[in-house]
Amino acid sequence: MSRRPCSTDETRNLVTGRSESPKDIRMKNMAEMGYRLEQTVLLADRLQARRADLQEAAALDAGFPARITRMEVDLSVEHLRTMAEEIPWVEKRKPFGTVAAIFPYDAPAVMLARMGGAALLTGNRLRFSFSSLTPRCAIVLSEICGPVEGLEPIAGMDNREFGEECVRDTSVRVLFISGASAVGEAYRSHADAFDKLFFAGPGGMPAAVVFEDADPAAASRFIARRAFINGGQYCTTLKKALIHQSLYEQVREHVLTSAENLRVGDPMDPQTAVGPIRVARTRRILEKALEKCPYAHRLSGEIHGETVRPFVLEVESGDPIPDMELFGPFLLLKPFQEADRAIEEVVRTRYGFLLAFFGSVRQDTRAIFNDHFGMVHDNPDFLFTPLRIPFGGKKESGWIMEKRGGRWALRDGAFLYSRELTRSD
Repeated sequence: MSRRPCSTDETRNLVTGRSESPKDIRMKNMAEMGYRLEQTVLLADRLQARRADLQEAAALDAGFPARITRMEVDLSVEHLRTMAEEIPWVEKRKPFGTVAAIFPYDAPAVMLARMGGAALLTGNRLRFSFSSLTPRCAIVLSEICGPVEGLEPIAGMDNREFGEECVRDTSVRVLFISGASAVGEAYRSHADAFDKLFFAGPGGMPAAVVFEDADPAAASRFIARRAFINGGQYCTTLKKALIHQSLYEQVREHVLTSAENLRVGDPMDPQTAVGPIRVARTRRILEKALEKCPYAHRLSGEIHGETVRPFVLEVESGDPIPDMELFGPFLLLKPFQEADRAIEEVVRTRYGFLLAFFGSVRQDTRAIFNDHFGMVHDNPDFLFTPLRIPFGGKKESGWIMEKRGGRWALRDGAFLYSRELTRSD
């Protein structure tokens, strides 16, 4: 394994009193960046080599389908091997030092690629803990990270204890956390312990809006994919779809057929699309969601222990949609006739994480969407959210606090991981 470039020239400069020339600095920076990229490739290689172990661990921990974990790992490996694409985002910027993160239980390999790749590229050290719900994944990922300089996985520690240690440890300058709104508020009270604090809050009910001139086949294909992938256990999975009345039946039938055809069962079966929902908290969230929609017509879905068949519900155009924090395979459909009313309804939420729309919209509508949501997808067509696009939410779905000139600046919206792990001063 390549080692970090030695400091022989720096030592010589201290002895002779000679300052480095611009050429010396450029060469040293190039060598340093080359080493950092080697580390990201090393992490990619080790992830790929342990893919089968991660598939089994994720299936045992949370019931995640092996085919989904395989795609997550492949996506993460590709992301890490192409980190050079992000060099323009971080040139002439400085690392913070030690960055700490608490990983969520979904997609830990993807989180490692995003946070770990960004930390390695920018010269930070990443110290991170895992969800208590994924102990097997934590062990495998810790073993993967072992020889990668700059990564410090902490397995087996309670996340509250890990967070408290980060607050006390003055070497930790940046903290990334995710969870319910109360989690963000708890750490906000300790913001002075850091230079920067990220909070990735709940997605709420990410929505799709299908306007009158949309391609119904493209819209229904995306909605069906993005509602139930990984059993709806990503913060980016869709939970509601507002569909123009003229297209409603067509989109409804395609989504319902897709949901009913999904194989539910053994997560290690390569044909399984939705594995058992092993996380009891997620099952309770689904049950509460059903209770909050007593007027909705259930088209499909049921819960039998850990076996959860995807829920598709529909409401009338005049019925309200609850504004709730939701996780799991749940999709609520609603028709609309007037676009302006649909727009008003979809932005009337405490959560501003994600919105996808199909068809064409006016510039003022696009501006409204961007004001309310961190991520806005215009007629999207993908299965997994691309890892190199800006990520993050607004309102209760996320915020960033950063010290600038001795004062705190608060902002929200989508961000680029590697850019945010550097500073200009």
